[in-house]
Amino acid sequence: MPGLKPVLFLNGPNLNLLGTREPDKYGTTTLAEIEKEVREAADEHGLAVRFTQSNHEGTLIDQIHLACTECQAIVINPGGLTHTSVALRDAIAAVRLTTVEVHITNTHRREHFRHHSYISAVADAVILGAGTHGYLLALRHIAHLLAAPGPLPATPTTLRRIT
Repeated sequence: MPGLKPVLFLNGPNLNLLGTREPDKYGTTTLAEIEKEVREAADEHGLAVRFTQSNHEGTLIDQIHLACTECQAIVINPGGLTHTSVALRDAIAAVRLTTVEVHITNTHRREHFRHHSYISAVADAVILGAGTHGYLLALRHIAHLLAAPGPLPATPTTLRRIT
């Protein structure tokens, strides 16, 4: 959508391998297919979207910093950085944009080290175990917040209504 600040979809390490990486856990849907579905849903909600995937923590942090002025919300699947990156957590906290954390699998049903997320403490919502559909749920949640009449609910971060 021209003139509308996009919702940033960030995908971390190894998510470029979706469709072929451990299909028993992550399915056979590729990241490109997820992006296509999200773009179609964004159009239905009158939202713009931007996608970035990186296997490098610093690149993801740079994208979060840019989002502060260029985007209206963030959807992030940090991959393995979920469980290790204080720096990624701090970047999300610093930009104060509404953030939805997404994981294709239910990380609480996996290895013990995956049970803790540094990101969840600064995210406004967390979607686990909904498969690739979780990305659409995140977009719909953000669309719901933007469409709600009156003031936005108090959350750790506040979605900026862009008109």
